Amino acid sequence: MTEAQVLDLFRQSGALLEGHFRLSSGLHSNRYLQSALVLQHPDLASLLGQAIAGRAGHLQPTVVLSPALGGIVIGQETGRALGVRAIFAERQEGRLTLRRGFTVEASDRVLVVEDVITTGLSTRETVDVATAAGAQVIGAASIIDRGRNAATLGLPLFALVQLDVPAYAPDACPLCARGEPVVKPGSRA
Repeated sequence: MTEAQVLDLFRQSGALLEGHFRLSSGLHSNRYLQSALVLQHPDLASLLGQAIAGRAGHLQPTVVLSPALGGIVIGQETGRALGVRAIFAERQEGRLTLRRGFTVEASDRVLVVEDVITTGLSTRETVDVATAAGAQVIGAASIIDRGRNAATLGLPLFALVQLDVPAYAPDACPLCARGEPVVKPGSRA
């Protein structure tokens, strides 16, 4: 699946939004990717999961671990395509943790899968969850990397799309300076 094909899926499903947005990271941007609008369609979610599996499968993961909420669907579809377990970490008292009986072992080779990576914060937190449990994190993958995060993550990153979308600190945001109202469509509180 090419970058253009992935972006077409986002456009067709209304998942590529334009305006003034507060991202989950706290940064502001003039574009927002609402992956849930693409992933609500099982056939499209399956295609995207297969594409990620095709890019990262050579790492031979034994489990896919995703941060809740945005990574759950694409993590599940990637796990299905790889034929491995797909689990998720969720916030409890402000920190990502494994709950609901999910575990990883020292013998697990973990692939962290997200929908969109902006700063890499959720990805790093998810990596920390796996490593704290003693598992080996072998890489990360996402539908879209909007922050060119491979170097900052310190592990292989496989993104279906590298998308350069400006993100601004709120005090340096030109959209705020123009008085444009900000919308927070993301999932992290």
